[in-house]
Order: sequence, then structure tokens, then C-alpha cells
Amino acid sequence: MMNSLYLAVLAAPPSAFQKMSRALSDRTFAGIHELSWFDYALLVPYFLLLAVLAIYGAHRYLVIKRYLKSRHLIPRVPAQRFEKLPPVTIQLPLFNERNVVDQLLESVLKVRYPKELLEIQVLDDSTDDTHPYTQALVERLKAEGHPIEYIHRANRQGYKAGALQNGMAQARGEFMAVFDADFIPPVDFLEDTIHFFADRKVGVVQTRWTYLNRNHNLLTEVQALMLDGHFALEHTARWGSGLFFNFNGTAGILRREMIIDAGGWQHDTLTEDSDLSYRAQLKGWQFMYLPWVECPSELPTDTYGFQVQQQRWAKGLTQVSMKLWGTIWRSDISFREKAEAWFHLTPNISYPLMVIVSALMLPVMMVRFYIGWQQLVFVDLPLIICSFWSIVAFYLLAEKELYPDNWKRAVFILPFLMAMGVALTISNTKAVMEALMGKQSSFVRTPKYAPNAAGGGSAMAVGYRRKSGWLPFAEIGMGIIFLFIVAYCIDVMNFFALPFLSIFVSGYLWAGCSTLWQEYQAKRRWQLTARKVEVEAAG
Repeated sequence: MMNSLYLAVLAAPPSAFQKMSRALSDRTFAGIHELSWFDYALLVPYFLLLAVLAIYGAHRYLVIKRYLKSRHLIPRVPAQRFEKLPPVTIQLPLFNERNVVDQLLESVLKVRYPKELLEIQVLDDSTDDTHPYTQALVERLKAEGHPIEYIHRANRQGYKAGALQNGMAQARGEFMAVFDADFIPPVDFLEDTIHFFADRKVGVVQTRWTYLNRNHNLLTEVQALMLDGHFALEHTARWGSGLFFNFNGTAGILRREMIIDAGGWQHDTLTEDSDLSYRAQLKGWQFMYLPWVECPSELPTDTYGFQVQQQRWAKGLTQVSMKLWGTIWRSDISFREKAEAWFHLTPNISYPLMVIVSALMLPVMMVRFYIGWQQLVFVDLPLIICSFWSIVAFYLLAEKELYPDNWKRAVFILPFLMAMGVALTISNTKAVMEALMGKQSSFVRTPKYAPNAAGGGSAMAVGYRRKSGWLPFAEIGMGIIFLFIVAYCIDVMNFFALPFLSIFVSGYLWAGCSTLWQEYQAKRRWQLTARKVEVEAAG
């Protein structure tokens, strides 16, 4: 009986696990290459890291599912309305924003609201000629009867968070509407948003960003696509599912009482908006998201400016997760809310993981080449579905929802989006590691160009450009390394990996070469400008 059972087991078709086990222990290539303890020491951490990255990628499918269930729940009108409108303070934090001051104040002064209930605070921490210029401009506007005040700080303590906290201490409004320097609020912004605060539980109303210079260049199109996914899908999915989401630091309104109850603006992280958002929601305050209220803004037009912005967000969000995760875990919110908070606050850990994966990629490919076709079915395909196809589904849905008549161009932008995601790996890894090690850094502003309707920009903004240092050379070096990996794949006829490796090559080389080229162009423009000034002065 036992012999029959044994023979039956031997005759049974092998399971998927057995096939993979046999492939891993296959001795066909004995004498050429066989898996050893060293090979497993490469394979195990490599696939564990890929599994972690795949989990974050698969989370996008959950966001899509939640969005599809929630998209019809966004209210167009408030359930209640104020019988008597409350006083509102519009806060405009500035730091060396000479290029956009006029545009900002011009748009804010057009916002419709009873003048006796409106206060505009220009919170200027500038250290350049923005300070005297803006002070004189505000004094003139105030003399003309506009409800505007100028507040200048010389020490810049606490950066933006410090400016907002200092301004709130002097403000008369019950609600604080915040706009960064490159935003242009629509004239009906307050009319569309303020009545949602008639519900006493609402602490924040966030609106959707749009982009004045979306079509300026390929980089701005990529950024717009990235942010559309955040504002179209993530915010709606989290809000509609009763999960925490964040105030984005601008283009929104906050209840003064909520800010105070949550502990005020704090500056121990670089994303003071996310920090306050989680502290407030843990206190029970509710946030509203109104994607149908659009607030135009400006995107960075140069590669390093974009990377600096992303570094700040990556480091700040990691700091918030380290600061608040213990409080979140001990709170009485549901496990579902805690799990989503984890995915919301920790996605940037994927960047240092990607650096390790990149370092292991070539030696692992040398080992995996001999495993067989089973690796494609049981390893590669699930990873591709969780990572690559989740990105495709996520961003195409976002564009189709926002621009139903003009979304197909996103198909051509997606490969560049993936390449730029790779290009952020080195800079964002540095930011995340600094956050994990507790290294503090200053709030680095993103240069503004004051784009016109055609997507242009002011040449004066070049003066705010920061030097990129070693970063572009490291990116070019990584691009060259991946070119060698491509050559190896061609040599061993592993053509399946080439499309994915091309994303790494193009991403790193695009970031490094474009940064160096843009810095060269900026230097040339300033040299020509200086020469022109000298000639005019001499003549």
C-alpha cells in the first residue's frame, strides 16, 4: 500500500513549487555555473527587496479601487452654509520671490469676499531685494484701501512653518487661507470653499492644483502627470474611504481653532503641512477635498530645481513618519487607517531600496540567467504586474478622469515619468537617509519663473538657481553602469530585460546631462546680461 502511494506521488505532475525548486537546483550547467551559498546570498535579499517594492506598487491598485468607489461622493455644494460669513485671513509666505510677487498680489486682490471680513498677510522672510520691493508695494496697496499687511522677519526661524505661526498670532481671521508665491487663486476661491466650514468638525478644505506651465517642456509635463495622480486619485480615494490625507501646504484653508488644537505649526520637519495634517486628524478633525476647485500654480522648469523640491518632500515625509508613527500606532483609529497611514508616510523608503537593487542587479542577472523559464512566470511576471502595470493603470486613469477628451498624450509621457522616477533615486536616497539619521537641514525654496500664458518665464529667475554639485556626475556614472548591464544582457541574449534597463539608462543620463546643460545655459545668459549692462553703462 505504501509503495503504491509512493509511486503515485512520483507519477503525479510536479507542482509549481516543485518546478521552481528543481530549476533552482538544476545541475545542467554544472562545471559552468551552479548556485552556491554566495548566489543565494545575492538572490534572497534581491528578491526580498523587490517584494517590498512590489507591495508598494500593488498598493496603487487599492488606491484605484478606492477611487472608483469614492469619486461620486465629492460634494459640489456644502451641506450647510454660514448665515453670517466669518473673517478670513489670506496668508502669503514669501522667501526671495521677486519674480512672482506682482502676479501673486494681483490675483489675491481679485478674490471676492467682503472687504471688512478679509485680511491679507504678506509673510516675507526675504533676504534679497524682494523685501524692500514688496514692502513698498504693500504700503501702496494699503494706502489704496486694500486690507493688506506686510510682516517681515529677519531671522527666518522655523522657515515657512515659523512664518505661518507668527502670522497667525497677529491675524484677525477665524480661517487661514494659504497660498505659496507661485499660486494664482481664482476669484471665487473663498466663495466656493468657505461654507464647507459651517460643519464644525471640518478643519481643512484642500483644493486641486493645476499648472500654468504644464506644456513648457517635457519635464513639466512629467511633473504634471505625477501630481495629477496624487490630486485626482490619491486624495479622492483617501477622503472618500474615510482615511487620513494631507493638506498640501497651499491652495487650501485651515480653521484657526484646529491649528491651535493640534499644537500649531511646527518646524521640526520639512513638510510642516503633512505634520500638522496628521496631528489634527488624530485629534478628530475632518478634512475636505474639493477637486473641482482648481488653483493654478507653477512647476519647476529645470531638472535640479525639480529634484530639490522632491528631496524636500521625500525628507520631510520621512521625518513626519518617524515623528508621528508611534503616536499613530498607539491611537484608537482602525488598523485600516493605520495601514494606509504607513503607505502614505513611508513610500520614499523605496529610493534607498532601489539603490541596493541597482547594485545587486548585474551579479543577480548572471545567476538568474541559468534558472530557466520558471523565473518569468513565477517571479518576473508578478513583479511587473505589481510595479510597471500599476504605474500605467494609475496615471492613465488619473488623466482620463481629469481630461477625458485629451488624455491619450499621457501614454507617450509615461515612459519619461518612469525614467524621471529612476532619476530621483540618488537625490531622494540622500534625503531619506538624512531623515533616518536625524540630520536637520534648511527649507530650500524652489525657483519661480512667473510663467506667462504661453508657458514662458522670466530670465530674472535664473538668479535663484542653485548649484547641483556632484549629483549630475553621479547620475551620469549610474547611467554608464547601466549601459554596461545592457551590453551584458545583449551578450547573453537576455532581451526581456532590455526595455526595463533602458528606463534606468535614460533616466540617469537625462537627469545628469540635462542638469549640466541647463546650468551651462544659465551661466551663459548671465554672462551675456552682465556684458550688456557693462556696454550700456559705458555708452
